[in-house]
Amino acid sequence: MTAMTDLVARSNRLGAEPHITNYAGGNTSAKGTATDPVTGEPVELLWVKGSGGDLGTLTERGLAVLRLDRMRALVDVYPGLDREDEMVTAFDYCLHGTGGAAPSIDTAMHGLVDAPHVDHLHPDAGIALATAKDGEKLTKKIFGDTVVWVPWRRPGFQLGLDIAAIKAANPTAIGCILGGHGITAWADTSAQCEKNSRWIIDTAQAYLDAKGKKAPFGKPRAKFVALPAEERRAKAAALAPTIRGIASHDRPMVGHLSDDVRVLDFIASAKAPALAELGTSCPDHFLRTKVKPLLLDLPAGASVEASIQRLRELHEQYRADYTAYYKAHADADSPAIRGADPLIVLVPGVGMFSFGANKQTARVAGEFYLNAINVMRGAEAVSTYTPISDAEKFRIEYWALEEAKLQRMPKPKSHATRVAFVTGAASGIGKAIATRLAAEGACVVIADLDLAKAQAAAAELGSTDVAIGVQVNVTEQAQIERGIQDAVLAFGGIDIVVNNAGLSLSKPLLETTEADWDLQHDVMAKGSFLVSKVAARVLIDQGMGGDVIYISSKNSVFAGPNNIAYSATKADQAHQVRLLAVELGEHGVKVNGINPDGVVRGSGIFASGWGANRAATYGVAEDDLGKFYAQRTILKREVLPEHVANAVAVLTGPDLSHTTGLHIPVDAGVAAAFLR
Repeated sequence: MTAMTDLVARSNRLGAEPHITNYAGGNTSAKGTATDPVTGEPVELLWVKGSGGDLGTLTERGLAVLRLDRMRALVDVYPGLDREDEMVTAFDYCLHGTGGAAPSIDTAMHGLVDAPHVDHLHPDAGIALATAKDGEKLTKKIFGDTVVWVPWRRPGFQLGLDIAAIKAANPTAIGCILGGHGITAWADTSAQCEKNSRWIIDTAQAYLDAKGKKAPFGKPRAKFVALPAEERRAKAAALAPTIRGIASHDRPMVGHLSDDVRVLDFIASAKAPALAELGTSCPDHFLRTKVKPLLLDLPAGASVEASIQRLRELHEQYRADYTAYYKAHADADSPAIRGADPLIVLVPGVGMFSFGANKQTARVAGEFYLNAINVMRGAEAVSTYTPISDAEKFRIEYWALEEAKLQRMPKPKSHATRVAFVTGAASGIGKAIATRLAAEGACVVIADLDLAKAQAAAAELGSTDVAIGVQVNVTEQAQIERGIQDAVLAFGGIDIVVNNAGLSLSKPLLETTEADWDLQHDVMAKGSFLVSKVAARVLIDQGMGGDVIYISSKNSVFAGPNNIAYSATKADQAHQVRLLAVELGEHGVKVNGINPDGVVRGSGIFASGWGANRAATYGVAEDDLGKFYAQRTILKREVLPEHVANAVAVLTGPDLSHTTGLHIPVDAGVAAAFLR
């Protein structure tokens, strides 16, 4: 199994370098001999990265394993170019063993090329030559007979035959440049194959560096250069909700922002408008970024209001252009149009907004467009950037095989594409809510007074593609605004706001001080009001609806002993639910509340002294307080943070899309707190 283990290690090294290949782009293979478990005889096998896999994180499970004799025998039954898509299904009849990945469209390239090891990659420098107007001449000039030019052909069985024939006709060649696409290299050993791949890439890059123009994109446009960092961040946050709404016109999207200097320089360049209009070329690029981006044509200093107005105008034009592109190339067998909104939005002075069905996909889309910028820079440095035609792009974007791959993807979780902002979420009920929403597919912003705890709680949920932690004191509007801004810049916007931050002091009327009263009202009544106010602007600007949830209390309707300040502020929160449900309803925003009771275990409030006070009030041991609360309920069940989180998930999920202004009791049944 040395061939296979060497292949995985080689793949991981190559996939770890973005200039060599994109996330989930390219594929690698190895041929070798193993023992057939049925016959006990040796059998020649092909190990090749499977469909949808990523080289950088590839494992043995991500390899498709095929019998080489059967795979090569497909040449004898190949029905021709018009029916080459049928060969992908035929690969299934060549599989060896169980548990491997599905073979990709590029399997033929790896199986038919007569070399033990093959790499197919999408390096920036290689695609720069592949998309240059005179790429064939440049390839000959740079590499001589060592690397051969292959004219553009859509990936498939015929391309595998073409490359196999070119290798056979050029015995001294170590690889080829695939027009409009990428590179392929081969060798007798895994180490030499990796060396050949890197040599092709490094040689191409060295030529671009030595012979290329110093300013391939032309002079920068003075009024379009990058804004100072803080100004850039502020404008990005102000524009992000509108831009997310634009990208989500047909289906909800999560966003990502990049202000990489290479992106900012490209947007400011003289050639940016023309090059952006040409779009990307490598199939992996435009499948992730759509055929072209939306480029705002206003200078960096344009006001937010003017920028928003122009973005909306350009969006309408973009949709019309994309619809025309679809109609121009679709036929009776084409899949339905998959949405006409941009996935990449370029804003002068600010950066690049990229979008996807989740944060990781959105981030990767931006990485792909940065690769495309690098490709355009290289091609323009030594020639003229000339991507494949729109007709060829359409053949791949709406390829039946691509559609089949999309249909095989798992059904999205209930909260996929949604971004949740949860206050007081580093512990207790808030943490349970954040955990549940993340489990349901949401991106989560954990807002808490303690930044370290917020970041630690976010890290427990996963990478920054899943959750981030921010510091927010809900009594201070400036901190709330910064927290919301952080959320918007991290994920493109906000869909769910959970007002959970709270505290309590258990005292009778005569012992409750003015400071006690003010503190509890500032954190809960005022804090909820401020968070809702700041977040509502984002929700309205997005135009995507949304949810605001108040974690109120059974005490908002029940007159319990010795908690005048706490119960009064909870009643304030409860009425905010009704008021905001009416006011925000015209924007499609639902506002609902949850009335928990007696959440002792895992509760920050109970751990900070409230539990001891309530236990003393009721004459029970603090350790028995949860059991005490349970016994006074109708269901005799203790309420846990997870039960409150369940209610949040239901209220913000798809099943209660027409419910607003509701308060849900999560108290195991307290008759005195029944809503009337």
